[in-house]
Amino acid sequence: MKVLAALSGGVDSAVAAARAVDAGHDVTAVHLALSRNPQSHRTGARGCCTIEDSNDAFRAADMLGAPFYVWDLSAEFQEKVIEDFISEYSAGRTPNPCLRCNESIKFEAVLERAMALGFDAVVTGHYAQIVHGPHGAELHRAVDPEKDQSYVLGVLTAEQISHSMFPLGNSTKTEVRAEADRRGILVAQKPDSHDICFIPDGDTAGWLARQIETTPGDVIDAQTGSKVGTHQGAQAFTVGQRRGLALGNPLGDGQRRYVVDVDVKQNLVMVGPPTLLEIDIIEAVNPRWSGPLPTNGQAVHVQIRAHGEALPAVVELQDDTVTVSLSETIRGVAAGQAAVLYDGTRVIGSATISRSRRSASL
Repeated sequence: MKVLAALSGGVDSAVAAARAVDAGHDVTAVHLALSRNPQSHRTGARGCCTIEDSNDAFRAADMLGAPFYVWDLSAEFQEKVIEDFISEYSAGRTPNPCLRCNESIKFEAVLERAMALGFDAVVTGHYAQIVHGPHGAELHRAVDPEKDQSYVLGVLTAEQISHSMFPLGNSTKTEVRAEADRRGILVAQKPDSHDICFIPDGDTAGWLARQIETTPGDVIDAQTGSKVGTHQGAQAFTVGQRRGLALGNPLGDGQRRYVVDVDVKQNLVMVGPPTLLEIDIIEAVNPRWSGPLPTNGQAVHVQIRAHGEALPAVVELQDDTVTVSLSETIRGVAAGQAAVLYDGTRVIGSATISRSRRSASL
C-alpha cells in the first residue's frame, strides 16, 4: 500500500515507519508543524513541534530512504486545539487536547489530505491495535497496558480507523526502544513528551491565567452554602481539584475540601468533602462511534482518563445523548472530559461528558 507515515521526531513514530517499510509498503514521511513559533527550541521531554523535533524526523526519514515533507498545520492546530482548549476552560469544562488533536488534526486534516493525494493509509506511532472483525476494521487496546493509547484514539470513526495503521500496538515501549537501537535510529533513547504539548513548562493554570481574563470570586461550601474562601478565577479550577484552594479545614470537621462544581457564569467555586465527588451516572453528548453502535442496556466498560481504570457499566442511547450507569462509584468526573466505551479490548466510541451525578439509590 501507499502510506503516509507521520513522524513526530520521537522514537515511536520512527519505529512505526520503519516497520511499515519492512512490511513492503510504499512509505512517504511527513512532519506536522503545529507550533506558531517554529524558531522555538527545547532540550528534554516537554513540548513538541520544535526545530529539534523536525530535524529528528528528517533524520529518521532519511535513514529509511523515505521522501520527507513538512506540512504546516499550525493555523488548524491553533483554531481547533488551542482555542478550543481555552474556550472549554472559559466555560468551566475540562477538555483533553490530545483527543481534540487526534480528532481534528492527525486523523481529520492529515488523513483527508493524505487520501486526496492518493495515499491508502496514515501510519502513526500510537500504541493501539487494529483488528479486522466482522464489521470491518476495529480499534483495540495495545498489548502494553502502560502505553495503551486507545483512549485518546477513541474519537476516531470507523472510516478513519479503516485508513489508519498502528504498527506498535503489539509491542511494549522497552521493545520499541531496543528495536530503535538495533536499527541505529538516533532518537532511540529520546525522552517521551509529557503534559500538554503547547504548555511546555507544565503550568496549565498559569498558562490559562494569561489567556483568559479572570475575576476574583467566592469559594462556597456546597453543603452549607457559606463562603469559605476566595479564588482568583473560577476557570482555573476543575472538579476533583484540591491543590490551590488554600482553605485548610474551614468547618473544623477534619475532612479535606475538594472542588465539587465550578460555576463560571456566577464565578463560583463549590467545595465539599470527597464523598460529594462520588457519582455513578455519566451523561455525555456528541458521540463518535468507532464501529457498530451499542444497544440500549448493553454491558460495557467506560474510561474517563487516559490512564484511568475502565469501569463496568451499562449504556443507554437517546438521540445525541449517551447515559452511562456505573456499577460502582467514581470520583472527580468533570464536564468536558471524554468517556470512552469499550467492549472488552475493542473501542466502541466516545462522547464528551456534559454532566455527572449520583443516582437516587446512593
